[in-house]
Amino acid sequence: MSTKSRTRALFDDVSLTGDRLRTIGLYAALYGTAFLFMLPYWYMFATSFMTRDLVYAEVPHLIPWDLTFYWYEYLLNNSLIVQWTANTVILAAITTLVVILIDAMIAYSLTRLDWPGRRAIFAIIVASFMVPGIVNLVPVYIIVSELGLVNSIWGVVLPSAANPLGVFMLVQFFKDIPEELEEAARLDGFSRLRVFTHIVLPLMRSALAALGLFIFIWTWNAFVWPLLIFQDDSMYTLPIGLVTLQDNLGVTEPGVIMTSAVVASVPLLLVFLVMQKHLVRAVEMQGTTK
Repeated sequence: MSTKSRTRALFDDVSLTGDRLRTIGLYAALYGTAFLFMLPYWYMFATSFMTRDLVYAEVPHLIPWDLTFYWYEYLLNNSLIVQWTANTVILAAITTLVVILIDAMIAYSLTRLDWPGRRAIFAIIVASFMVPGIVNLVPVYIIVSELGLVNSIWGVVLPSAANPLGVFMLVQFFKDIPEELEEAARLDGFSRLRVFTHIVLPLMRSALAALGLFIFIWTWNAFVWPLLIFQDDSMYTLPIGLVTLQDNLGVTEPGVIMTSAVVASVPLLLVFLVMQKHLVRAVEMQGTTK
């Protein structure tokens, strides 16, 4: 076969059909959109390692050619960012565990236990989505204050324990679990509590992980309610601390702002990367069940 024939055969193999062109266009659009979303985060990350000269350069730099840890050292030595980060991790972890436990029990009782008024209670839970959270701010604060939980971590955790979103989400998943599994366990002598802990919860692992991810991120980013409850600087969480950082330091350094944003966002990114398979599995479970 001549060189011309081999070249023509090669181009025939890679001929662009209509479907292939649409696929290429779709991937190009997706990668382009992902790049646009990632660009601000990359600039934030790169700026945190730039020297002052690069930060204040007239032309923005996307690559920190001259690396420095000055901004991280500055934050560690002139703020309580380590304490704020620890407070945020502890608060988010405790809130997530409490919400998962309580919401799972509420959802199980609404779907598996027969008691009068459960449909009305579920309707009230669903209707609570239409009530703005700011409306409950003052009444809940008065209750928390009367209980002596101001400036306490439990003053933030307990009002979020019975989360309507978590109850509604878990109710939908509980309905998809066959009741025959529970009936078989009851015949084997399992109590209602043992059925819940040994049969239902393991089957709900992906759904609980997805709910935990949502609650963890929501608690991590919470601002208004922790700001009302925590009255001591050492009790602040990262969102509150980063807002007060500029006033405390008396500066408006872009390097400090970008570095603090990196400290606040990297833990969430790591948590999402660890839990994303459970989130995808929960979506697949809800989408494939009938």
